[in-house]
Amino acid sequence: MVSSAFQEMRASYAFVERNIYLVKRYWSWEMVWMTYSITNSLSVSYIGMGMEQVGGEGVDGRFLVLYLVIGTLVWRYLATIFYWITDIIGLERWEGTIEYTLMAPIRRITHMTGQTMFAVVYSFLFTSVILLVTVELFDINLAQANIFGATVVLLSGSLSFIGVGIVGSILPLLFPERGAQMTHVIIATLLLISGVYYPIDVLPDLLQKAAVFSPATYVLQGVRSAMLDGTALGSLWSDIWPALLIGVIAIPMGLQIFRVAERYAKRTGKLSRDG
Repeated sequence: MVSSAFQEMRASYAFVERNIYLVKRYWSWEMVWMTYSITNSLSVSYIGMGMEQVGGEGVDGRFLVLYLVIGTLVWRYLATIFYWITDIIGLERWEGTIEYTLMAPIRRITHMTGQTMFAVVYSFLFTSVILLVTVELFDINLAQANIFGATVVLLSGSLSFIGVGIVGSILPLLFPERGAQMTHVIIATLLLISGVYYPIDVLPDLLQKAAVFSPATYVLQGVRSAMLDGTALGSLWSDIWPALLIGVIAIPMGLQIFRVAERYAKRTGKLSRDG
């Protein structure tokens, strides 16, 4: 049993290694994407400074900047995980290996484990670079922030976004032409209801009820509480457990749905390399 588990881990790591080589091969795209992400995050963060000028002395621009910076960074981290997992099909099709990978005698959970391990580490490093640039530019003081607690909340939310990403990866599998673009509707809906740039209290009742089912809602609440108020890890549990629960439900459900979609794609010839 130990030998079998070791073999599965080695197989999972093969997909991690493959993604590392893909990043190295498309390094110019990674640089462009990093530049875009930094400028986009800074643009949103400057809204805080702008609101101070527009609203007058009663508006705390520094607080607004930090509020928006946290929302931007948390969202960038979770969205990067989502897109790396949903791109699992698109990359295979782009590389012309989708038939070989999905027909290979390897368990899908082993395949997905390797993909998600890379997605979490990549997203964490990617977001850390944006954080360093933002802190330096806005001279943000994090002395009172509970960075460890915020990291724990962030990682707990990773599980749920892995599950959502697995569900989303079905779209490019079943719709080769526009499936990758169709995944944007999932991330846009979560962006709307999760309170990334505003408290969910400002949303209509219907969207506030929908926010309860978004893992990003709890991650954003927990990270903001840890970073803005320095809340202790124990007090963050009320935000950690819902995110974990959604992940525990979403991952096996996503794998099961993916298996059904995979069988359908094989039966109907949707694994064509050129889509």
